[in-house]
Amino acid sequence: MASNPKNRARRLVKKLKQAHPEGAVELHHTNAFELLVATILSAQCTDARVNSVTPALFARYANVAALAHADFRELENIIHSTGFYRNKAQNFIRCCQRLVQAYDSQVPHTMEDLTTLPGIGRKTANVLLGACFKQPAIVVDTHVKRVAHRLDLSTSMDPTHIEYDLQALLLPKDWTDGAQGLLLHGRYVCVARKPKCDQCVIYQDCTWKSKQAMPC
Repeated sequence: MASNPKNRARRLVKKLKQAHPEGAVELHHTNAFELLVATILSAQCTDARVNSVTPALFARYANVAALAHADFRELENIIHSTGFYRNKAQNFIRCCQRLVQAYDSQVPHTMEDLTTLPGIGRKTANVLLGACFKQPAIVVDTHVKRVAHRLDLSTSMDPTHIEYDLQALLLPKDWTDGAQGLLLHGRYVCVARKPKCDQCVIYQDCTWKSKQAMPC
């Protein structure tokens, strides 16, 4: 008899959480403002690169009000190495101006409010909801998307639809850590090219037709 999809999904994420017990967001931050900034910077950029840039960024712009009044060219220079620096600089200033005007310089803690901010989509909002505000949240990045497809947890190409598919399979209490387990598995084991199937803790439960054969 075929495995129940919900039972299988919950079994998979349980094993992945055990394989990555730290389960923390790898972007360095001390508060919601810093995580918001770091997550915007992480678009098309590695977490390691972001973490090398944010110390100087936060030393110069320590809070929402400071970044709302940042000098555009100076800000560009600080974040240049993260790529797409012009768009990111524009989004930082506009986002922080909105926070000052509408939220008393505080980062809001609902999906509805977060996604009204310039440069903030569901991915960034879910990072903040899960990591800072301890609300059930499923982050869908390129790693989660790839792993969800390979494990037959979703057939959609749309990140929002993948998020909803995972919500339907997992218990809300497992959304945040479960998605982070999928993310870390995709980042370090189930990579895009030459996945490390010999290191995979869910190899026997993986239905991906292109997975590597295990050595005898």
